[in-house]
Amino acid sequence: MNPTLFEIGMAIFMVAVSVALIVWFSRYVAATSQGRMMQMLTRAGVDPEVARHGDTEAIIQDVRRRCGRCRFEGLCDSWLAGKVEGDNSFCPNAQIFHMLKKTTGRIAP
Repeated sequence: MNPTLFEIGMAIFMVAVSVALIVWFSRYVAATSQGRMMQMLTRAGVDPEVARHGDTEAIIQDVRRRCGRCRFEGLCDSWLAGKVEGDNSFCPNAQIFHMLKKTTGRIAP
C-alpha cells in the first residue's frame, strides 16, 4: 500500500472521529443545560410544563439560549443541590422565571 494513501486515509479517519466527538460533546452539553434549566424552573416555582406550551415558546427559547451560555454552571448545580444558600439571583434567567411564575399561575408541586 502506498504510504501517501495510508496517510490520507488516516487523516480522513481522524477528522471523522474529531467531528463525531464534537457533535457528541455538543449534544451532551445541550442535554445537561436543558436538564439544569428544567430543574431551575421547578426550583424557581414555575411548572416545567410551561416549557412545553406554545404560548411561551419564544420565551423558553430565550431562556434555553441564556442557560446554554451561562458562566455559572457550577454555582447553579450547587444551588440546585441545596449546597448554596440564598436565591437564584446569580441566574441570568432569574427575572424571567419570576415573571413566568407570576403570569402562568402554575406553581410546581
